[in-house]
This record gives sequence, structure tokens and C-alpha cells, in this order.
Amino acid sequence: MNFTLPLKSVGINDIANVGGKNASLGEMLQNLTQLGVNIPDGFVVTVDAYRAYLNHNGLEQKITDIINTINHDNIESLRRGGMQVRQAFLNGKFPADMREDIISRYEQLSAQYGQDITDVAVRSSATAEDLPDASFAGQQETYLNVRGPEMLMDSIRKCFASLFTDRAISYRERFNYDLMQLGLSVCVQKMVRSDLGASGVAFSIDTESGFKDAVIINGTVGLGELLVQGAVSPDEFIVFKPALKEGYNAIIEKKLGYKDKMMVYGEGGDERVTIIPTEEKARKRFCLTNENVLKLAKWVVIIEDYYTKLRDKWTPMDVEWAIDGLTKELFIVQARPETIHSRKEHNTITEYSIDDASRHEKVVTTGIAVGDKIGSGKATIIYSLDKRVTEGHEFTPGDVLVTEMTDPDWEPIMKKASAIITNKGGRTCHAAIIAREMGIPAIVGCGNATEVIKEGMMVTASCAEGDKGFIYEGEIPYTETEYDLSLLPEVKTDIMLNVASPGLAFRFSHLPNKGVGLAREEFIINNYIEVHPLALMQHRDLNDRDLTDAIEKKITGYANEEDFFIEKLADGISKIAASFYPHKTIVRFSDFKTNEYYNLLGGKYFEPEEENPMIGWRGASRYYSDAYKEAFGLECRAIKKAREERGLKNVVVMVPFCRTVEELIKVKEVMQEYGLVRGEHGLELYLMAEIPSNILMAAEFAEHIDGFSIGSNDLTQLTLGLDRDSSLVAHLYDERNPAVKRMLEMLISTAKKAGVKVGICGQGPSDFPDFAQFLVGLGIDSISVTPDSVIKTVNAIASAEALINDKAEVLQAN
Repeated sequence: MNFTLPLKSVGINDIANVGGKNASLGEMLQNLTQLGVNIPDGFVVTVDAYRAYLNHNGLEQKITDIINTINHDNIESLRRGGMQVRQAFLNGKFPADMREDIISRYEQLSAQYGQDITDVAVRSSATAEDLPDASFAGQQETYLNVRGPEMLMDSIRKCFASLFTDRAISYRERFNYDLMQLGLSVCVQKMVRSDLGASGVAFSIDTESGFKDAVIINGTVGLGELLVQGAVSPDEFIVFKPALKEGYNAIIEKKLGYKDKMMVYGEGGDERVTIIPTEEKARKRFCLTNENVLKLAKWVVIIEDYYTKLRDKWTPMDVEWAIDGLTKELFIVQARPETIHSRKEHNTITEYSIDDASRHEKVVTTGIAVGDKIGSGKATIIYSLDKRVTEGHEFTPGDVLVTEMTDPDWEPIMKKASAIITNKGGRTCHAAIIAREMGIPAIVGCGNATEVIKEGMMVTASCAEGDKGFIYEGEIPYTETEYDLSLLPEVKTDIMLNVASPGLAFRFSHLPNKGVGLAREEFIINNYIEVHPLALMQHRDLNDRDLTDAIEKKITGYANEEDFFIEKLADGISKIAASFYPHKTIVRFSDFKTNEYYNLLGGKYFEPEEENPMIGWRGASRYYSDAYKEAFGLECRAIKKAREERGLKNVVVMVPFCRTVEELIKVKEVMQEYGLVRGEHGLELYLMAEIPSNILMAAEFAEHIDGFSIGSNDLTQLTLGLDRDSSLVAHLYDERNPAVKRMLEMLISTAKKAGVKVGICGQGPSDFPDFAQFLVGLGIDSISVTPDSVIKTVNAIASAEALINDKAEVLQAN
């Protein structure tokens, strides 16, 4: 009987005796180190050793008897039983030969790293853990900075006992695993000094949407346990796999977390680790350099590719990583298959749409959305599980759980909740993982949920509005609609999507589409940047201390104000373009009106008052003006970064509200000045056709562009001479008016003669299927609609195409 084995001697076929975690680590040590992936060495305490420990201490029958008395729906019963089982383990003794074997292995590992008593991580590895049908994430314990034989043996004993934590007992009962058939192995692995560096997790799939082409990295300073527990909000990085494989710097999004504390090595004695406040400098910078983000993403892809080949099916991975603060080296310390979204079919989609247009007046707080569902119920605030149990309060099924930090120990309560809301945590903490597995909407990292939500308040938690989760007061009505995409008819006309929010782009990528017909920069600027671009560049000259303070706070983590704007705008554009790659993503340059720009932070210093901003200083007229040209340059540089540095060559640019051909030429000259040249690196330039002059002069405009995109909203109001914002003439506003239709006929005919593409991205086809049918009859190349209109538009287009075919057949027959 082998009580221990070298970590590099085990592999994926040894799960029965070393558990999923150890089998995976050994497999990678044997096969991936030669590909450059760093993995710390160690040894395995086998399942044979665990069973020998059970037999030596006569524990098997004792554990079975205790487990059989537990009422799994009663938290107090579960806790009492779990405590009795764990105590029985902790009172046990190791057989002498097992103890000798383990200590001998530890001394060899210490010598390998040139130390008498080296620091190791002691990790549990269950035989049912990390299997394709259930993750069992975080069900057993890990002990960090373990030094010396006595601390090591004590940690191994605690790992054995952790097979029976309350959460593990409850979790396995829910998945119907026979507790006594499970075995536990222990990994003793050389510590990476991430207490002086950084650590975290990475997924080779987007854990919210199931989008396959992204690596999602979460990280914090110090040891990674606080991130896993949800005690800190981590930094987040997203890397686009296809561009990464082509050698681009494919980081398409970065978000700075709130890393107010960190876990480090303890002072000595029994204090293995301790928690200290994070220094201000470390809080305000990203925990990973771009170089390490890309290196880590490459390793994650290597691991995914290896396991996909090994298992002969796509196998996205969940990886833990660490950076040694002494050597500055990056390491992979764990890897397991992702078990939720990798098994999800995308042929069927469920849409959650909120029916309350005034809901944003009822927002209580916001956080990070986990999942895409909506849940309502009575808020029950729990500060401490112990206190809740001793006070005899029962958590009623259907309540919304509100707490500081949802620990997986609370799994029996979590499964009763209609939604989970926490002050702390990120999208990869254990609580988020468990909520995702249960299919319960969770909003984590709210900061102040337990303060602003009152006990007993009726609330609605919405994860259906992007990566930001909203908590509304009251029960907000919503509609849940399921579609089977396999039943949709095939159409020849390209269906594209109008996508405003980068946070929703990964989810929309599963819809039938040929790319993005309209990505509005305004949404990204308004929601992700929030500052007037000229105020960013000139705020120090304005003598407005409050404005400067607000901007300096906002640009935390970035080199300067310009970098902040360019990076943030490039992130938003990149995330949308990556979601639909390699199909085109048509990005419209900013088209704020003066009153909208005025409302941005610092906007009052740069925006004139106009009687009618709708037909004033907007779109193209801004880009070449001395007053705004510098700000437009930032937009051009963001596009250039997304296309040329990050490899998203599918980005197409579009000029809005361009009144004359001469104006278009001026805009092209300014674009060139900032590095954007039509035709270079495949750059295409589109014109928004939304002014009657665009239609009347279409042949002349066509000489300078690659395509037209019809903006039916503005075209309708300018053709009919009405203000679409005025309720007094609203009854006259209709894209299907004969005058507007005639305009569209003229444009499509001229565009076809000129050999340039023509599509539509206005609201009309989304709202009126008959309007979409009219456009198909004219031979339009593409129709871009809002995501919630895709199903009805596809059906409308299919009907129109069938009608056209029928007419053609009749003509042919005659």
C-alpha cells in the first residue's frame, strides 16, 4: 500500500487513488512543463492512506451512524452532525508507518528547494472532485504556509476531516453521492510566495454567458484565499483567445477591483496566515501586468487544448494561479474542468425582459451580476450564520438572502433563496460558483447591501441587464420567454444586431447573427467613462477642485487621463467586436448632442447652449472643428488600438450625421491624422444615411465609403420635418410613411449601382416586421435589429423572401 507518491508520478487515470485535483496537477507536471507552464512540485498522500486512517481509528461505522441522523433541511442538525464527524477525525492518530512515510517525503521536498523545513500548501483532493458532472468547488479545505512535520501532520488530519464539512455533506447529499464511497487524497505542494505577489483564478470560458472565446482572469494581491472566499472584489481581465493565438495583445477588458485587505504569512508559531490592510499603492494598481495577463492566458489556453485532446471533447478549464513576489515567476497551482457552461446547450435561449420602464427610479443598490436571471422576494438579512441559528430564525423558501459575504457553508440556506445579494465578493468566489450551479440569481460585491436594504423589504434582483446587477425596491414584473433557435427559418438577408452594452455582448453572441450593424460609442462613454473627453484632458486648467478630484479617482489604475479614455473606449469596442468575431462590428463614432455632452462630468465647461441640439453641433461637424478635434482624436486612437494592437480587424467605423460630401472628406483627413486610413489594415468606412442630403447625394458620398447604414430614426424626422421628441407631433412620426420609403428606395438603388453595401440599423425593422419585409423587397444587404427583436425579424424576413421567390417563380413560368 502506497501512502504517498511523487506528484509528477500520477496522472489523469489515477483519480481513484489521488483525487481529481492531484491527478490533474500530476498530468500537467508530466506533460505541460515542457510547453513552458510552471507548476510547483510536491507529493501526494493517497486515498489508500485516508482509508488506512479510517480503519486504524475505527471511524467508518461511527461516521455512517452520525450521517444517518442528520436532517439535511435543518441547519442546526447539519452543523451538529458535521461537527461530531470532524471531531472524530481530529481525535484520531496516524499509523506509525504512514507518519514516517509522509515526513520522509516532506524532508525530500524541502531538500529539493534547498531548505530544512520548506513552506507548503496542503490541499484536499476528493475522488469525486473536479469531475465533469459536478465541480465540488471549495468543499474541502486548503492550508497555506504549513511548515515542519507536526504542522504538516495536523493539516493532513484536518484535510481528512474536511471531507465532512457542513457544506460538503449538504452538497453531496443534493447530488446523491454516497458519502462513504468517496475517498480523500491530500496534495502537499511547494508554496508560491504569492503573499508577496498576487494570486487568483482564471477560466477558459466566460462563466456567465458560456462564451467560448474568452479567458476570464480574476486576481488580488497576496494569497488567494480572500478572493475565493469573496472577502475582496478582485481585479478582472478578459483576453480574446483567437487574437491571442495570432500573437496580438488581446486584453479586451480590464476592471480594477477593491482590494482593501490581503492575506499574508503569519508571524510564526501556529499563526500560518494573517490578514492585513493593503497598501494604498497596491490597491490603486492592477495586480497583474499586461505581460503576465497575456502569459497566463496563453497557459490557460494550452491547458484547455491539452485536456480537450485528452478527453476528445471540448473541455474548458478552471485554473488557479499565483505570482511569486520574490522571484516574480508565474505559476499554475491547480486546474480542473469547468462544469456548468461547458455542458449548456445554446440552441435554446431564455430571455428575461423587465416590463417596468420606470424601474431605475427604484434602484436600491447595484453589484456584479452572477447568471442572467431575475428573482424577487422578501429580504432576509443574515450577518452571521451562528447568530441566525441560535436565535432560532428560519430562512423561508423564496426569501432573498442579503449578507456581508455568502460562504458556501450556507449552501442549505442558499438553495432556498430566490436570489442572493452580498456586500463583498467577485464573480469567481465560491458563493458565485455555487449560486451559478443552483441556477439562482446572485448579485455580489454591492458594498452596502446590508445597509440600504431593510429587513423584510420586498426586492427584485435583476441579473438580466448586463454584467451589472440591479436591486430594485418592490416586486418588478418581468417576462420570461424561451426560444428554440433550431426552429428558426434560414434567411438570405444578413441579420445583424444593434448592441449598446459591452456587458451584454457575450450573451447576445449566441443569437443568430452576421455581426453588429450598430455599436454606439455614446453608451460606452456615458456608462464606462462618464467624463467629457475635453474635461479629461483640460480639467487642471479649469480651477475646479471637485472636478479634478472626481477625475483623478476615476482614472485610478491608468497611467493618465488620455490612457484612461482610450483604454476604456477600446475595451468596450473590443468586447463587442470579440463577441461577434469574425463578423463585422460597425462602430459609430460618438453622436452625442450638446445637451447630452453637457451632462457628462465637466461637460458644462465645453458645451454651448443650443436652441435645437437635435440638428445642431453633433456627429461629423464636431470631428474636424478646432474646439473638438482633439477629443475625436482619442476616439480614433481607441479604434486603432482595438483593431491593430488587439487584432479585432472586424471593427468597421461609421460617421454619423454628416451633412455634406465636403464634411466627409474633412473627417477622413482628421482620421488619417490620428492613424485611421480607409483601406489600411482592411479598415472599412461606412456612412450613416440619416439626412436627406445623404440620399440625394448618395452617388457622390459613395465614392468615399464602403457602405451606407440607414439611420431610420433621424431620416424620418428630417424627411417629415418633425421633432421626434415632441409629443405634439408624435402621431405623425412613422418610418413607413411613403416619403421615407421613397427615400429608402432611392438610396438602395443608388448604392447598388455604385457597388457599395447598404444596410439599416434604425429602430424601424425592430418595431415593425412589415417594414423589414419592405426593405427585403428592395434588396437591402443587411438588417440590424435590437437583440429582443431577432426572432420576430427573422420570421418576417423569411416570409418576405418566400414571397419574392414565389413571384419570381410565377414570372419564370409565364
